[in-house]
Amino acid sequence: MAASVQPACLDLHFSGKHPPLLKHNAIIVRCVSSPNVIPEADSISGPPDIINTNRDQRKVVRIAWEKLVRWSRSLRAKAKTDVLERTRKVVVLGGGSFGTAMAAHVARRKEGLEVNMLVRDSFVCQSINENHHNCKYFPEHKLPENVIATTDAKAALLDADYCLHAVPVQFSSSFLEGIADYVDPGLPFISLSKGLELNTLRMMSQIIPIALKNPRQPFVALSGPSFALELMNNLPTAMVVASKDKKLANAVQQLLASSYLRINTSSDVTGVEIAGALKNVLAIAAGIVDGMNLGNNSMAALVSQGCSEIRWLATKVVSLICVYNCFIESGFFGPCNSLQ
Repeated sequence: MAASVQPACLDLHFSGKHPPLLKHNAIIVRCVSSPNVIPEADSISGPPDIINTNRDQRKVVRIAWEKLVRWSRSLRAKAKTDVLERTRKVVVLGGGSFGTAMAAHVARRKEGLEVNMLVRDSFVCQSINENHHNCKYFPEHKLPENVIATTDAKAALLDADYCLHAVPVQFSSSFLEGIADYVDPGLPFISLSKGLELNTLRMMSQIIPIALKNPRQPFVALSGPSFALELMNNLPTAMVVASKDKKLANAVQQLLASSYLRINTSSDVTGVEIAGALKNVLAIAAGIVDGMNLGNNSMAALVSQGCSEIRWLATKVVSLICVYNCFIESGFFGPCNSLQ
């Protein structure tokens, strides 16, 4: 015969010091041991006016919070729409694999958005305009019809709202010097190029303003564990945009983010560029470890130590840049875990 267990109740009478509003009244709280037993409404006793006041206050707070959430969502949606609506033309410098993938991605963000690719190979230019294929890098992927290729720098940069720079770092300086006359001083440059310039060890945030002879050229660094082929196939990807201008970083985030591409923002331009450049060295070492069958322990140690050294170097570079400026003015693991 099963024994029946009755829930135990404990009435706690609070007395003594109370807030001024409650000092003349006692509050009774009933504690029930069984989780299945819910106290009746009259189990919590107290002055009716105080209980009603508390309920009204909670209701007011809840309504205000719901309004705030709706307002916040509406504001973010409106800002996102405004960026896309204001953007009429985006230019991509370079016709390589990643430049092509980003051009296709941006073109899909909005119908009618003109995306111009500045390429040097006339055959690739013809292939993109006539067949909507980059015959050199993505011959089997069709590009959106609003992607237009050209070899004319002046025509490509005319009235552009954003510029995606996808020229390799080692050739960026000479390339930018050749088109500097056609670049608007207020045109935001979004650098897709990763690496350090040989001999000078300059980053893209240093190369672009010097080559364009405009120290105030708006600059954003885009980086992260990403492969062009997977981006072309709309596979989930996450990247980061870094800029000292928070509003510009947010605008680029809204321009590029989609259902399959997550864009985070950062103000650490140097850290993002250093990590984006040196992770390739780490990726090569990871390939050597894998090729020599040194095991997972070695791989984990390599990646852990490599990340630590990159973080240390980025800190030192920031310190050197700060000192340099004083004299003048008085997102990784992807390549390490992939065979691509």
